[in-house]
Amino acid sequence: MATEYWILLFKVIFVFGVVAQPLASLCVWIERKGSALIQDRIGANRAGASIMYPNSIIPLGTLLASAPRLIQILAKILGILLYPLLWVAKWLGILGVINTLVCDAAKALFKEDFVPEGTSNFMHSLAPFMAAFPIMLAFAVIPIAPSFTVGGYQIMPMIADLNVGVLFIFAMASLAVYGVTVAAWVGNNKFSLFGGIRAIAQMISYELALGISLVTAIVLYDTMSLYQMVEAQSKSLFGFIPAWGVFLQFPAFLIFFIAGMAETKRAPFDLPESESELVAGYFTEYSGMKFLLFWLGEFTEIALLAALMTLIFFGGWHLPGLDAGLTWLSAQAGSGWLADGLAEQGWLRALVGHGVFMAKVSFFCLLQIVIRWTLPRFRYDQLMDLGWKMLLPISLVNLMITAGFVLAF
Repeated sequence: MATEYWILLFKVIFVFGVVAQPLASLCVWIERKGSALIQDRIGANRAGASIMYPNSIIPLGTLLASAPRLIQILAKILGILLYPLLWVAKWLGILGVINTLVCDAAKALFKEDFVPEGTSNFMHSLAPFMAAFPIMLAFAVIPIAPSFTVGGYQIMPMIADLNVGVLFIFAMASLAVYGVTVAAWVGNNKFSLFGGIRAIAQMISYELALGISLVTAIVLYDTMSLYQMVEAQSKSLFGFIPAWGVFLQFPAFLIFFIAGMAETKRAPFDLPESESELVAGYFTEYSGMKFLLFWLGEFTEIALLAALMTLIFFGGWHLPGLDAGLTWLSAQAGSGWLADGLAEQGWLRALVGHGVFMAKVSFFCLLQIVIRWTLPRFRYDQLMDLGWKMLLPISLVNLMITAGFVLAF
């Protein structure tokens, strides 16, 4: 029993600390540097870029000339050890990683926490938590790799193996609306209120089409378990086309993608925070770490949407020929740790699957950010027309056709 608790703790740390948080950080970095490339500018590249190598930081020879010989030797050894670390830090600075993930966070920590007069300090602090926490919690039911066996224990690489995982994620996404609502109200500001009203109307409108596209996937796979949906896509159609959801249900994927981007409130669906009209929308009266928590929740939602698209429509950790190739390698390895690792339920096969999954998720994160910096913002009436008059009817018709096809065949 104690071992199972340690396994669960490790999975919690891995999913939130190695998957969800790094994916959100990756989205932040791509947002800064990707938008710069799209707009033909350099972007963040200052902090850390001027780091000098140990030999040029200070004239060690002159400074330590009068020091004991042992101190001089230790200083040279330290310089040799620091050289690769400073080289890595310099290039991280040039690429904007230090600027984006270190300096911006440190700046937000020391900014003034402004709370509008005449509102509740507790509710003002609670709103960003309510907006970000449900999105993070949704990662608990995201399978990040195929199951594997270690030391006689079968490890399911997800925190909670729920047979209603899709329903749980949809519930968590719906709860995030309350954070936006509370932030708009406690902002005590007309721009915040207008942004909150827009966000509520937009999220409710597009959640209908989003939910129906997920119901279509449930009908198609006959399960609400995300893990079983991925395993259902391991087969092939006509012997050469992977049986991924995007090939079986392209309309559902398209609706899910569009409605999911509207749920994240990103351009071209960023009406709730349109700077040209509402300053910053529902989080106009937020600063410091509270503002950063809203931002983190938004980018975590991008990563969650990318993970769901990968799992439901793009085969998760499966690639055409990958499983057969790993099985062949396992057979060629004969016996030993390599053969065991590459075999069915092997840890090495699970590691390869996790790499495939993360590569697909990273691609869809990049795609969403490129779309955000490419397309102009919709007018509000266009936004509502798209949700109610186009996506909702198409999703309903697609669901009925899919249900009829499944019942008939």
